[in-house]
Amino acid sequence: MRLTFIGKDPESNPTGSPTVYRTDRDTWVVQGWIVTDAEALAQMDIPEGETSVEIPDRIIQFFREQGRDSHNG
Repeated sequence: MRLTFIGKDPESNPTGSPTVYRTDRDTWVVQGWIVTDAEALAQMDIPEGETSVEIPDRIIQFFREQGRDSHNG
């Protein structure tokens, strides 16, 4: 899988998270904060091999920037 950096949280701490990447598989990879809240996790059905990460609203802008939507791979 090849990743292309799209953008990171403009208010990110020095670790650079959350971050959004586009793949050569027409998918997205999101680097974010691990969800550890037991109540939140109990509301999800997360199968083996998957996880969940939390990202702030301010990073959503990177999903639909010109030329980077899911139809432009």
